[in-house]
Amino acid sequence: MNSTHQDHQVHQPGNLAEFGAGARDTIPMMVGAAPFGVIFGTLAATGPLHAWSVQLMSLAVFAGSAQFIALGLIAGHASFAVIWATTFIVNLRHVLYSATLAPYVAHLPARWRWTLGAFMTDEVFAVSYAHYQRRAPGETGPYYFLGSGVSMYVNWQIWTVAGLLFGSAFPGLQSKGLDFAMVATFIAIIVPQLVALRFVAASLAAGVLSFAWNDWPYKLGLLAAVVVGVVVGMLLSMRANDSLNSAERRSQRPAEMERAE
Repeated sequence: MNSTHQDHQVHQPGNLAEFGAGARDTIPMMVGAAPFGVIFGTLAATGPLHAWSVQLMSLAVFAGSAQFIALGLIAGHASFAVIWATTFIVNLRHVLYSATLAPYVAHLPARWRWTLGAFMTDEVFAVSYAHYQRRAPGETGPYYFLGSGVSMYVNWQIWTVAGLLFGSAFPGLQSKGLDFAMVATFIAIIVPQLVALRFVAASLAAGVLSFAWNDWPYKLGLLAAVVVGVVVGMLLSMRANDSLNSAERRSQRPAEMERAE
């Protein structure tokens, strides 16, 4: 029992350090998300929803783009099916995120994978993936990812509340250009990731098609472009994984032949 307690004490500082490192590295993303959260809270305060339900949305959904879209659809009296389908399509990019991070978290228990998945956002993915790339798959625990996710989650709740409480004191806040901070944040997320063909191809496909289909009604062109980008990324990711597995099998054959001899 004493040995177990001592082992826990040995590992705890490392876990806390990893958690703190994840939170620290996410600070630039938190700064970029702050105006986005304020604008969301401000818009929601003038909409059809009660303040408590808006905050509950941030607590339960924790997805800025999806929340903005859902808020607009709710204000337009869209059906539940339309709201659900639209936000589902917008968040399909998380499939790519999950596929990219899977090798680095596959060794973790299911409870950890589910927990980390709940904190997944664009910003958390960018920070965590940059961290994982410096280590071999399976060598990193969940605490860095958790620190990034928790810090981003708390940050989003704080700025949603700020928008709900104080947004009315600044009329027309959404037209002040504060949303550019989030655009800059997304640029900072995307550009460093364009180091592999699948990421470049998915970005180009989604970007070009969203521009070409911009005139479609109800933003359907944007949603369709997202789907195409995700499909392109997934297909190329599967192809890359197949090529990697084939290369590993070929490298193992000489060793197996030597053992047989």
